[in-house]
Amino acid sequence: MDDGMPWLSDAVSNETVALICDRVWLAVVQRSLRPGTRLKEEDLAEVFGVSRARVRQALSLLEKDGLVSLVPNRGACIAEPSVAEARDAFYTRGFIEKRLVERLCASATSDDIAALRAHIAKERAAHARQDSEAIIRLSGEFHMLIARLTDAQFLGEILRTLTMRTSLITAMYQNESTQTCGPDEHEAIVDAIEQRDTARAAGMMEHHLHHLEAALQLNDAKSPAADLRAALGGGNAPTQ
Repeated sequence: MDDGMPWLSDAVSNETVALICDRVWLAVVQRSLRPGTRLKEEDLAEVFGVSRARVRQALSLLEKDGLVSLVPNRGACIAEPSVAEARDAFYTRGFIEKRLVERLCASATSDDIAALRAHIAKERAAHARQDSEAIIRLSGEFHMLIARLTDAQFLGEILRTLTMRTSLITAMYQNESTQTCGPDEHEAIVDAIEQRDTARAAGMMEHHLHHLEAALQLNDAKSPAADLRAALGGGNAPTQ
């Protein structure tokens, strides 16, 4: 999947709606917006300089991906997955990603390996310049790139939704000092794929995801942020 907005459905064709979705997701994973935060249509419309119709489109897509809950008579808020849902999401993601790695071990071409290594180089560069936004994006995109290289559209769609969900779970339950998954473990997975060592590649992916889950404090939900405008502050999208 191309760099940019890996979590959004291919059905998103309007750049303004995609931008709103992307900025909300990024604010969640950067912990500017906490689970439970209300997303008022009028506030989002003002922040992004768009109509409320565009905001409703974005919120509908975010609900589909599990990042937002739409509650009758209350409106939208950032979803609050339970501990059980958190464990289920990582458990399911583990099965999907192991299957994808096994498929890629059997089918990977030299171009596929080159694409994975080029991506890891971008990750290392982002870490070197301490670009937190790029680190977050590239970390998730590595997993989606594996799905794209296997040409597994069905599994890729499931993984996209799970990745967005686990991003929210991580923001909700991760210790503030814990780092995102990094390029070293990703590179070790690619080494195993290149060697067509299916058992090792699948085992390393399982270990990698377990490492991410183990960093979570699955008994300590965080408090929601109070200021939506501050969390999503920045340049406005074009009015549409």
